[in-house]
Amino acid sequence: MGKLKGKRILVAGSARNIGAKTAQRLVEEGAQVFLGDIDGEKVKAVADQLGAGSQQFDLADKDSLENLVSAAVKHLGGLDGIANIAADISPGTIGNDVDLLGMDTAIWEKTLNSNLIGYALLIKHALPHLIESGSGSIVNISSGSYFGGEPTRPAYAAAKAGVNTLTRHVASRWGKDNIRCNAISPGMIVTETAGDLVSEEYMSKILRGVPLPRLGESKDIANGIVFFLSDEAEWITGQVLSINGGSAFRD
Repeated sequence: MGKLKGKRILVAGSARNIGAKTAQRLVEEGAQVFLGDIDGEKVKAVADQLGAGSQQFDLADKDSLENLVSAAVKHLGGLDGIANIAADISPGTIGNDVDLLGMDTAIWEKTLNSNLIGYALLIKHALPHLIESGSGSIVNISSGSYFGGEPTRPAYAAAKAGVNTLTRHVASRWGKDNIRCNAISPGMIVTETAGDLVSEEYMSKILRGVPLPRLGESKDIANGIVFFLSDEAEWITGQVLSINGGSAFRD
């Protein structure tokens, strides 16, 4: 405990699931956190439990992203790290992300705007504050869909592949400013949101392809985020770490 003592971290997408668990783990490790989510009421409840600040924001709203970073810096007195966890995986978006013959360009635009451009803008607004602090760590949430070649969800997979490219761009461009940027690619994580999107039968099928005896939990990804934000990972940057129970082996 205490590996993040004194660190000031913005968690973007922290009202539930991986984001809420990450916020909890960061506080347990001594970090000061500021939380943001599109669900302002829910994220405030999580923040109140942790003694943290919070603000509603929307990945698809440019002004909202800039305001989130400004609010975090004002509340924390600076910034040492950010965890980009938010994503638009709403049924209306991802449920209509079908194969190319049936593609809806509006769904592609919405998916890329939220799940890729939103990350880029949030990092853009945070970078000056991280540089001012003398060092910083950024962790982006990717997805195994970027290499899976699924028959549907191509827009989502393209967005996550873009997140990996964005991660390496930031790592390369601002490494000399002591800014690290890494990504985590989760496998099948059992969350309340996942339960809304996939069936028990589907999760059982996925488990049969996992060498370990269970599917992932929010804590598994949260622990990876904590590691990347800590000084224990101070010589790791530009990497995409698969945390997937061995469902896919990646170099």
